[in-house]
Amino acid sequence: MPIEILMPALSPTMEEGTLAKWLVKEGDAVSSGDVIAEIETDKATMEVEAVDEGVIGKILVAEGTADVKVNTPIAMLLEDGESADDLDAAPAPTPQAAPAKPAEDASTPTAAPPAPAKSGDRVFASPLARRIAAEKGLDLSQITGSGPRGRIVKADVEGASAQPSAAPAQAAAPAAADPTPAAKPVDANAIARMYEGRAYNELPLDGMRKTIAARLSEAKQTIPHFYLRRSVTLDPLMAFRAQLNAQLEKRGVKLSVNDFIIKACALALQQVPAANAVWAGDRILQLEPSDVAVAVAIEGGLFTPVLKDAHQKSLSALSSEMKDLATRARDRKLAPHEYQGGSFAISNLGMFGIENFDAVINPPHGAILAVGAGLKKPVVGEDGTVKVATVMSMTLSVDHRVIDGALGAELLQVIVDNLENPMAMLA
Repeated sequence: MPIEILMPALSPTMEEGTLAKWLVKEGDAVSSGDVIAEIETDKATMEVEAVDEGVIGKILVAEGTADVKVNTPIAMLLEDGESADDLDAAPAPTPQAAPAKPAEDASTPTAAPPAPAKSGDRVFASPLARRIAAEKGLDLSQITGSGPRGRIVKADVEGASAQPSAAPAQAAAPAAADPTPAAKPVDANAIARMYEGRAYNELPLDGMRKTIAARLSEAKQTIPHFYLRRSVTLDPLMAFRAQLNAQLEKRGVKLSVNDFIIKACALALQQVPAANAVWAGDRILQLEPSDVAVAVAIEGGLFTPVLKDAHQKSLSALSSEMKDLATRARDRKLAPHEYQGGSFAISNLGMFGIENFDAVINPPHGAILAVGAGLKKPVVGEDGTVKVATVMSMTLSVDHRVIDGALGAELLQVIVDNLENPMAMLA
């Protein structure tokens, strides 16, 4: 029986994506492992490989289709010996038909076939079996298939009778609708009416912008932020950096101030291990390695690639890895494992002349360091004399559920000490 090719979940948090490009066409033979399509997630464009071998019988989702839900059928694969005649014309596998009108069709038996997908589990069934199940009001998730790999075929549903499971499903609908008296969504039309007569351009939200809006709204509403601020005198670091860059010039390495900040934070998480932690809902996970995320601005959003085991890497290795991650982030070529995880993040807007700011914590991280520009300022030395020094402002945003005030202050103090004594970071 023809096999449904489903929209894959390319990351643990992916719920929908855009089918950017088909690399095969109807009638093409594919083998397991062949790349058949490119999918755009909220963060990157990734390739999709075929799981089974066969012939592409029908493409159900066209190139460029956005907001395709995970586990939605996107194509039909014909197995050995099958032909296009084996494909059923019933609309059951069509991706948009089932989710688009759940309320209208709830009272009709034809709404039953999509129900098995509600739990996210894949139900293997032939299109003909799905059509017969729809006519008889059967719940496919309650039927054991006798076809290849447990696939539900015509014979399995012809002898089955309707299950009473439809009633609980309908009874559950009002219960699901009740807990929605939360915050009302923004009425886009009402906002637009406020600006009638004024010129504007309407910019639709892409997947990345939607994800950023959702995650940062969640972060500010659910994470109890508090903020700790310190200034750092950068002159010793700038002199040490110039000395190292002169020695590393032959190797084509040029260290940035940000490389030293990454190293300082990674070492601080080792020196204050209780702060190297994340919030996990009903517990705190205290990490052993220092996995430090760094915010990288790209067109339309940002990435936070993670430098894993940053405390164990040299400054030149961190510099090289950061440049590679930033380049691939701007090209949207990062794999999910390269921008997920970590316990701590750095957001540096100093290169834009920003003196100081407060950054929003990226869940489930315990803290994020906002770094401002290094500016020449008058400072009072230990001997009481006034001199000019390069001073950089830093703000540590902290999740109070994970890190208390004194612990956060200790972490920030160690970061400052590492930056003001850069040579000690190499010891």
